[in-house]
Amino acid sequence: MRRRRDAAYEQNIFVNCPFDDEYTPIFEAIVFTIQACGFRTICARSRVNSGEVRLQKIIELIGACRYSIHDLSRTQLDQMTALPRFNMPLELGIDLGCRAYGSGYRQKSLLIFDRDRFRFQTYASDIAGQDIVHHDDDPNRAIGQVRDWLRSEAGLTGLPGPKAMQSKYADFRKTLPSMCEKNGLDMLSLTFADFLSAVGAWLTPPVPL
Repeated sequence: MRRRRDAAYEQNIFVNCPFDDEYTPIFEAIVFTIQACGFRTICARSRVNSGEVRLQKIIELIGACRYSIHDLSRTQLDQMTALPRFNMPLELGIDLGCRAYGSGYRQKSLLIFDRDRFRFQTYASDIAGQDIVHHDDDPNRAIGQVRDWLRSEAGLTGLPGPKAMQSKYADFRKTLPSMCEKNGLDMLSLTFADFLSAVGAWLTPPVPL
């Protein structure tokens, strides 16, 4: 039986990544690129409801997205617990399972990131057959990789090239402080919803009077 999907399924991109301060520059660059390419960013922060079971929420979000970006770059041991982070590989596994076994989901497209090109082979060798891309912890490189992936997988035409997209993002970052000040927001502690709104406002040209 085929599960009913939201009408926005084809425009939704699920982002599975760390949400710590160190990763924020890459996350925000990825979100900007997704929005600039005309898609919608979906992640665990899209729905903030304490009444939801987190894993069930993740499963539902993955099922609502035609595309997904999974970043496995944070598999090193945590300094406090001496344990690695397993959430990102777990969510990737759920998405691969959805694609393999879910009726109507065979066309799902995934972009898998790591920090270095071949590092994943030492901790997740089962995905060695996948096309893994690396961002080297560089937001600009992540922008180019996401742009090129969407250009290919979604068949987009007329997109700015990687360097032009990186330049657009740099311009947005220069404008963001004044946008936050105008709206009484702290740029260093923006919620996901507020950041999305800022990106959307910057990308939307003003309506002529």
